[in-house]
Order: sequence, then structure tokens, then C-alpha cells
Amino acid sequence: MLSESELISTVEMLKYEHLDVRTVTLGINLFDCASHDLEVFKANLHKKITRLAGPLVETCNTIGDKYGIEVVNKRISISPIGVVAAPFNSAQMVEIAKTLNDIAVEVGVDFIGGFSALVEKGIANGDRALIEAIPEALTQTDRICASVNVGSTRAGINMDAILLMANAIKRGAALTADKDGLAVAKLCVFCNIPQDVPFMAGAYLGTGEADAVINVGVSGPGVVKRAIDRAVESGSSLGLGDIAEVIKRTACKVTRVGELIGREVAQALDIPFGVVDLSLAPTPTVGDSVGEIFQSMGLTSIGHPGSTAALAMLNDAVKKGGAFASSHVGGLSGAFIPVSEDLNIEEACRNGSLNIEKLEAMTCVCSVGLDMVAIPGATSEETIAGIIADEMAIGMINNKTTACRLIPVPGKAAGDNAHFGGLLGHATIIDVKNCEGQNGFVRHGGRIPAPIHSLKN
Repeated sequence: MLSESELISTVEMLKYEHLDVRTVTLGINLFDCASHDLEVFKANLHKKITRLAGPLVETCNTIGDKYGIEVVNKRISISPIGVVAAPFNSAQMVEIAKTLNDIAVEVGVDFIGGFSALVEKGIANGDRALIEAIPEALTQTDRICASVNVGSTRAGINMDAILLMANAIKRGAALTADKDGLAVAKLCVFCNIPQDVPFMAGAYLGTGEADAVINVGVSGPGVVKRAIDRAVESGSSLGLGDIAEVIKRTACKVTRVGELIGREVAQALDIPFGVVDLSLAPTPTVGDSVGEIFQSMGLTSIGHPGSTAALAMLNDAVKKGGAFASSHVGGLSGAFIPVSEDLNIEEACRNGSLNIEKLEAMTCVCSVGLDMVAIPGATSEETIAGIIADEMAIGMINNKTTACRLIPVPGKAAGDNAHFGGLLGHATIIDVKNCEGQNGFVRHGGRIPAPIHSLKN
């Protein structure tokens, strides 16, 4: 139970420190919708999703109002379309994406995630059709998010799939050149993707999940920053272990708030509760920044020496706090470093404190990877594939989730600005080595074998 002082501090978090339930995500299994007839399949999608998700938005709003806690986004994650819609070609996959987008509008959710494929060990016909469809599907829809898992610790890294994804990223960015390549801001390439992530763009419903499930994503970087600030301002002599304890206790309270909302939504909808994902996901708002936490811990700027160690401590303390608060913590649960979505991190990139090499180093200890990174539009497919391969290798070797959300901004170069709008924010385009060059390594294709520690049985 929370003490009186903890209850008061939680109220202050909600009122002054940007604590919110970032998303309630309804996972829906679509395997019973499968059909070889496209029109039948689309009708099945509409029938099942609207039946389960119809009351989602109203329920979240009602429960949020009851507790005075805003549920910022209401989302849906679905079974990977590359599997569910395996009989269809790429043009038909685009039609499926448009149908899903229409359903999202009808039920009022912000996004549907799950236009996805799992190709870490090989590419089936449905997977290939989906990957080929991604650029057009994300260009012609506003509320569809895509993810493709190209590697895992157990299977290795599928370089053929990475090359296909590099091509899809280039084409998707080109199709939305007038919006600074916005389409591919809704696309993540993963290694070791979890099955229960509520956050976009990586959300999908794994094959081991229930027919329907409620997963919750809670975020509170501003809350963590203020907790550290208060501890430092108290005049006590704090070691790093003490600061980690402050973060852990704060994460515990935040997780309890998320689970409270999630369980009540699940009960109201008569759908099982799945997990609460406590991830410090920032917004382009002052006071809601992961980068500012680094300054509270004593660094002049994120990206300066010590940043990787600070991020490792932050990520670990957040996970420990979440695990103490709930037996149902899942998803990613840690600290995100999405460049364009965090004013402080974007500023560090703009002033040179943070470059792509340091970002890559920090992804060894954060919860995701190279997230919302704008790169020059002239970056070659082979260089993009090389960046993705490096990030997937970090995930594979370290048995952790890593991802790339790269945006080659058409017609713009390093140092220029890209504007994506809303929660996606804006970014200074970051310099990339060998930007327009070739890369014979990735052109070999094939599969990088799984590491020796994958043999656990």
C-alpha cells in the first residue's frame, strides 16, 4: 500500500510533473479472420476489431476522468499482418493497411500497430509482400504503424531482410518528401522484438498472446527528473547508489498508477489485463525530457563522457522499480532516447554534443535503439543497411531488444532541420559516415549466425 506521503507525491506528479498514462493499447488476435478472399478478410477485420475496440476510447476517457489521470493515446496492436494476410500480394497488402486505417478512424484510436513481419530466420511470401507494401501503405495512411523483426539472439541476423528494409525506408521517405519523410517515422526495424509492446511504432500482438488483451504504457521522465532534483536540493550527500534508489522508488509509484488504470480498463471491457510497460518516453515538451535527467544527475549534456554509464544506471533502476511494483511488467520498460521527440536530446545533436556513434554506444544500455534519428536524404541504401545491421548486432549479442527508426530526409543534408509534427517533434539532421558510399559487407546478404550463447537448451 502507498503511504500518505507517497499518495501526496503521486498527486503532485500528475499535477505538476507531466506524469500520464501514455497509452492504453488493446491487443487483438486476428488469426481467426484469415481468408484467401480479400473482401472477406477485410470484412472479418472490420467485424472483430470494431466489436472489441468500439468502447475503448470512451472507457479510457471515463476512467481517466475518474482518477484525474490522462490517458494520452488509445491504440490497437494486432497479429502480424505478414502472417495473417499471407495469401495476398503487395498491392493487396496496401488495401489491407487502408482498411485498418479506416477502422482506426471509426473507433477513434490514434494508431494501429501490427503491419508487421517476423523474418529473423527467413522471409515467407506474405512477409515479402508486406515489406514491399510498407512504403505505399504508410504513405497512404495516417494511423498505421509498421515493424519488422530482422534478427534475434536465437536465430541471428537476416541481412537479406535488412537490405529489403533499407530499400523500403528510402522509398517511404521519398514518397513523403513534402513531409520530410514522415512515412518512415511510423516504421521500426527490430532485433528481439517483444510480443507485448504497447508503444508505437513497434507494437504488435505476438502469437503467444491471448485473443484480446489490455497492455498499458506509462511514461514519466519529468517525474524522475524532479525526484532527482529534490533529492539533490535536500542538501544530503548523495552517491550514485542513492540516486539510483530515488529513481527506483519513483518508477515503482509510476508503475502502480499505470497498472491501476490498465486493470480498471480491462475490467470494464471484460478483457484480460496483460502488462504495464514503464518506459521513460519523452515528448517535445519542456520538462518532459529524458535528456534533462542526465543534467539532473550532474552531466552538462547528454552525449558527454559519462552518458552511457548514466543511461545504464537509469535504465536498470527503472526496470527494478517496475518489477517491484508489479508482477506484470513487460514490453520494453526502461529509457527511450528518441532524438526528435526529446527537446534536450535534439539540442545535444544540434550543438554537437551527441553524434550517431555516441547514440549507437548508448543503445547498448537503453531500452530500444536508434530512435527517430533524421539522417541526410542522400544516405545510400547500403549505408542505411549497415547502420541497421550494427544496431541489430548490439541486440543479438547482448540478448536485448534493439531497433532502428531512421528517417532519411529527402533533399536535406546534415545540419538542416526536419519537422515531423505532434509527438514526433523535430530534429537536426545528423551526420553519417560514408553517407552516399557503397558497402560490400551488407551486399553479401545471407544470415549472420546466432552467437554461441544462443545455445541455452
